[in-house]
Amino acid sequence: MPEGHSVHRLAQQFRDIFTDEKLTVTSPQGRFVAGAAVLDGHVMESTEAHGKHMFLHFDNGLQLHVHLGLYGAWSFGGDATFRGASSIGAPRRVGERETFDAGAAAAGMGTAAGTDGEHTAAGASAKAVDGDYAGPPPPVGAVRVRLESRHGWADLRGATACEALTEEEAARIHARLGPDPLRNSRGDAGQFAANLQKRKPSIAALLMDQKIIAGVGNVYRAEVLFRERLNPYLPGGSLSDRDARKVWRDVVRVMNDGVVDGKIITTPAKYWTRRNGKTGRLRAADGTVSLPKKTSTIPVRADAHYVYKREGLPCRVCGTVILMADLVGRKLYWCPSCQQA
Repeated sequence: MPEGHSVHRLAQQFRDIFTDEKLTVTSPQGRFVAGAAVLDGHVMESTEAHGKHMFLHFDNGLQLHVHLGLYGAWSFGGDATFRGASSIGAPRRVGERETFDAGAAAAGMGTAAGTDGEHTAAGASAKAVDGDYAGPPPPVGAVRVRLESRHGWADLRGATACEALTEEEAARIHARLGPDPLRNSRGDAGQFAANLQKRKPSIAALLMDQKIIAGVGNVYRAEVLFRERLNPYLPGGSLSDRDARKVWRDVVRVMNDGVVDGKIITTPAKYWTRRNGKTGRLRAADGTVSLPKKTSTIPVRADAHYVYKREGLPCRVCGTVILMADLVGRKLYWCPSCQQA
């Protein structure tokens, strides 16, 4: 399931390409016809993300609420002015990623992630005539909703939730969600700490509870617990206010990195494999040592995490074999030596 950083990137992309645009809203699949009808022809004024939920605000007081769930994905395309990822969402094999195909976008064709992890065309290209945008391609597959402006389009497939809501209905969704590390409003750290108080479930289970903290998924859960050297089975209520706030700050840190990078990277550069196959620090001829810059050197997938999907491999810090177990229906990864506290 896409984690909170991907949803915030989605909201940003919609903000960039559709704000103040009058949108044509349709449901090629037919499952969102009524919702599309009340949004069609209205201007999208703003966007918002809260945890794994995205809200598009329209000028008639209604909002398009989308929760991608395990299988939802958006694909995008448009004319030469379109800039952005051509696909954001699930499904994937490992972690999260998104794609940008400049040629496909300019031709009016998006690409979407397939179930095998490869990227396949979302539809036939809409040909431009003498440089003019000819519109989006015909919808292919189960497109729940299509949003179309003068310069681009977005198709949604496979989402868990796709609905047109009033402001009051949307407010009820916000009210049942915990604080979002990527919103990080004043008091959110304290609210998170308070949400853990007197809770008997493990900290690993509580980090996946969207009422406790919104937007954290399986990858961030495993990685932050390792980074904070916390035993995943420790009861959440046993954390002091100070330790709970430390967890919050680290989640804020790594999720903001995810928004910037477009993927989840929780390891420092010293663990990253370079093109020459070597890892770690770079030593210049004069003997000085430096690290590759995170913004310009993105690690291969195998280097990006401390424990997630690394069961049976040695811990990067102590060498102990990483363990994996099922916890509340999701796989939990941890180092039994580093995470004893």
